[in-house]
Amino acid sequence: MSSVPPQPASTDDPQSIVLVDLFAGPGGLDVAAHWLGIPALGIEWDSNACATRTKAGLGTQPGDVRNYGPEKFPNAKYLAGGPPCQTYTVAGGGAGRRALDQVLEFVARMAAGEPFDRIKEDLVQLEDERTALVLEPLRWALGAEAGGHPYEAIVLEQVPAVLPVWKAMALVLEARGYTTAVDILHTEEYGVPQTRRRAILIARREEFGKAALPEPTHQRYRKGVQRKPRTGEGVKPWVTMADALDRKEAFEVVSNYGTGGDPKARGRRSWNEPSATVTGKISRNRVVTADGESRFGHAEAGRLQTFPHDYPWQPKDVPQQIGNAIPPRLAAHVLAAARGKTVDPDSLDAFVRMDWEQSKQGGLVTQPMPETLEGSKESTDPKAEPLPLEA
Repeated sequence: MSSVPPQPASTDDPQSIVLVDLFAGPGGLDVAAHWLGIPALGIEWDSNACATRTKAGLGTQPGDVRNYGPEKFPNAKYLAGGPPCQTYTVAGGGAGRRALDQVLEFVARMAAGEPFDRIKEDLVQLEDERTALVLEPLRWALGAEAGGHPYEAIVLEQVPAVLPVWKAMALVLEARGYTTAVDILHTEEYGVPQTRRRAILIARREEFGKAALPEPTHQRYRKGVQRKPRTGEGVKPWVTMADALDRKEAFEVVSNYGTGGDPKARGRRSWNEPSATVTGKISRNRVVTADGESRFGHAEAGRLQTFPHDYPWQPKDVPQQIGNAIPPRLAAHVLAAARGKTVDPDSLDAFVRMDWEQSKQGGLVTQPMPETLEGSKESTDPKAEPLPLEA
């Protein structure tokens, strides 16, 4: 373990901030930052998420990301952001998906150097103002460069429908001295006991090395395909709900959502499978055993996202906080990759099971990323492939 634990970053001491986390939520990425020993400060406007963050001892700036900029944190080396997904997810109204062409046009205008204050005047054209929040990480990245302190690395995360936006931003960053890697990652391939797809962008300044996405450490889940035992140094089996929750009895989870467009055809997963995507409605899922039905408690729902079992969730709107978060285990892999490192999966297993106060001291084992690992450059056309959708 690290002998000097990472201290919560503070806006009172901007020099202490190494990583700025935009739209930080209850702390999924910041938990991973603690595991890796990176002092992080999260900007978050939701009071419930801020209450959880404060109780957990995470550096927090309550407020709207749009009211801040990189000049407030001039010494930060890393930028991360997971903008709200409600307008892009299939579980929402779809305003973001319908506005994709407009969003890509705004990215092009930012790339051309048009002042963002002028662009903001046209953002009112969007059906839902939250759609424009995906532009904020690029505003911060360009502002940091203009101020003479570009970030060493940038990590962005969103639902799969935002992949074309991340691709467009990757081109902008590549023209400004970054290498980039962008793709859809499957969370169960990184040891998360849940099938959840996320569009990930990693950008890394050329002088610090080539950007690359983390290599999977676990088997991908496919319905009806047998779970494989680990052999030698190969990938591990996917993590089941029963493993994550330490449940001994067999159970089945009946989702609140319908499948195949039929609201009556509820999705079902068994105890020996990963959970379906954890959303803000997870408290409505039914957990069926031979003895009857129950619901996942907050701690159990958090563990399916790989938060520590004793993470101090604060009482209001906890299911939504949990569903909105990036799984800390995935975040650890992505943050490490942004620094040119890989995470030791056995060490990560231990950290996921530790008490929060113990794991927040840091010390997660990492190794340098193999030099042969190539960054993943996608098509230069940000709309060149169909949009994968996910709730």
